[in-house]
Parts: sequence; C-alpha cells; structure tokens
Amino acid sequence: MIRVLLFNYIKPVVKRALELIYGKSFDRALELIYEKSLDIAAKEQGLKVLIDKLRKEVPDIRYQYSKFEVNNQYLETKVRNLHAFQISLFNNVIDEFENPVIVDIGDSAGTHLQYINGLYSKNKNIRSLSVNLDPEAVKRVKEKGLEAIQSRVEDLQNYNINADLILCFETLEHLMNPCCFLYELMKNTNVKYLVITVPYLKRSRVGLRHIRREKGDIVQAENTHIFELSPEDWKLILRHSGWDIVKEDIFLQYPRKSPYRFTKLLWRKYDFEGFYGLILKRDNTWSSRYLDW
Repeated sequence: MIRVLLFNYIKPVVKRALELIYGKSFDRALELIYEKSLDIAAKEQGLKVLIDKLRKEVPDIRYQYSKFEVNNQYLETKVRNLHAFQISLFNNVIDEFENPVIVDIGDSAGTHLQYINGLYSKNKNIRSLSVNLDPEAVKRVKEKGLEAIQSRVEDLQNYNINADLILCFETLEHLMNPCCFLYELMKNTNVKYLVITVPYLKRSRVGLRHIRREKGDIVQAENTHIFELSPEDWKLILRHSGWDIVKEDIFLQYPRKSPYRFTKLLWRKYDFEGFYGLILKRDNTWSSRYLDW
C-alpha cells in the first residue's frame, strides 16, 4: 500500500521531468526510454546481428498484427527484438532437418516463415503452414505466397498435419485451455520439436485485463491474455500435458549492466519484463499418469 501511494505521489513529478528533459510529451518520452532500453538489452543479450539479418529478410513489419500497426520506431524495435529471440530458439533445432515441414500456430502475418525461408531455403527444402483463427491474418499470410488455414489452434488435430517443427509464439497465454491443446498436439501429431515463447513474469497471474479494469470492451482471442504464468508454472503445465524441455531461455526487455536497468520497474508495471522461450519434445511420462483427459 505504501509503495502504491508513493508511486502515485511521485508520478506527476516524474512525468513533468521527462517532458522537460526530452522536450516531448510524456508518452513519447517514455517510448524513447523504452527504445533505448530495448536496444541496449538486445546488444547485451547477443541479438543485434540476428536482428539486422532478419530486417534484411523482411524490411517491412508494419502490418504484423490485426489490431494495430507497427508504425513507430519504438514498436518496431520492440517487435524486432522479440522476433530475433524467437528465431534464435528455432535456430537451435533446424539443422537436424533437410526437408522440414514447419507449422506456425497463431501466425499473424507469415513473418517468421519469411525469415526462415530467407535464412535457410538455399540449403533446405522447406514446406510451411500458418494457422490462425483470424481471417485477416490468414489473408495476410496467403498474400505473401505462403500456405495458411483458418482454424482454432485447438482444432489443429482435425487437419492430419505431419509437422517436424511447430512454432507457437505468444499464443499459449491466449488459449482457454492450454493443457488440452498441448496434450492433443502431443497425442495427435508426430512433431519432433515444439518451439514456444510466452510473456515472462516472475509471478503467475490471470490476465483478462478488460474485466480487471471493468472496461466494457469487446475482446477477441488475439488481444486477450487469459493465463500469464511464471516459467516454473509453465514447466509444470508442459510436463503435465506431454512435453519435455530440451532448452529454455529468457529475453529481458531491459539491460542488466547499464544505467537503463532501472526500466525493469517500468516494464514490469506497464508491459512485461521480457519473454520466456522453450524448445520441447514429446514425452508422455506425466500426461499418461493423468486418467481424465
């Protein structure tokens, strides 16, 4: 309670100070701070080279999402960092395959598959498929010449898809029942690796912000988080649902060795500290012990 009162007291002072220092509105000044934090964090965590490579493969990511445009430098930096983290995970397993079939679940624009084709199509015969419930997302992917289907991710088993690698980036937190989805994916596919990322939080919570804030907005799966879990809780869910962890990693949106590490507090309060990523393989050791799937 004391911390909340203190924050509310100093917030107007900080707001005015930032406006004076940057000569910008508070929101724009905050974006400049975030942008610097992201840039230093990417360098510190070894992602800058990959970010530059991915930018060459897909120069324009403005229409990455259905609900908003990536239309300023801050948003572009934020999305590029996340994409580089996600592809860095994927890079750990792609070399095992000569003719991989890759399915991107929850794909909003085909961007990751463009990255992958650009980086690897000279040496590999890649077949890819995007899956999304949103017809606008499916349209965007198809307009890029990629295969896509409109489907709930929970219904993917109905399509008899034989994938070597499944990508599931920033999707699990949007699902009504991630356990059943993960279990059905394990049970009904022969996928070798599942590569996922979710928001990183130290403490688990339920999302559903529109209810928490009592806003009467109409919401959809794409812009609604249901479960926002800590790495420890995600690992329990994954093992329970039929998966074993091959590799895990965390990308933080703030640096640890720079004065900009103070932005950790801002990311934690207004966004996410970072993103948690895993490479998984099928393992029914624990899912087989649960009898009521």
